[in-house]
Amino acid sequence: MRPETELWWKQANEDFVTARVNLDAQRYYACVFFAHQAAEKALKALFIETMRELPTKTHNLIALGAALEAPEKIMTSVRDLGPEYITSRYPDAAYGVPAELYDEKLASVHLVQAEEIVAWVKQKLK
Repeated sequence: MRPETELWWKQANEDFVTARVNLDAQRYYACVFFAHQAAEKALKALFIETMRELPTKTHNLIALGAALEAPEKIMTSVRDLGPEYITSRYPDAAYGVPAELYDEKLASVHLVQAEEIVAWVKQKLK
């Protein structure tokens, strides 16, 4: 594994743990944000490893998934989780307070989506 890949991969895993901790602490908006971060950083790790270059500065999971030719099951999770980068943080994007928008069910769904993405990347990095 390239050194740059390893850095992104380690942080992806830390962000996933943070998402899970926030779910357990009932900080659902933070769970969703860190779920997105885990997926994004995992995809960037795979991009670095396979493309042998850094991806452009983006938070667009769809573009990253497409560039990596992710299978449809992963792309479904990517499409669902993608907008949460903004919605989970900004009241104008969420049409309200993000902390009030999410509940345990919705946060759990997004955490599972991130888990699917991270697991796929892990399998591809082996």
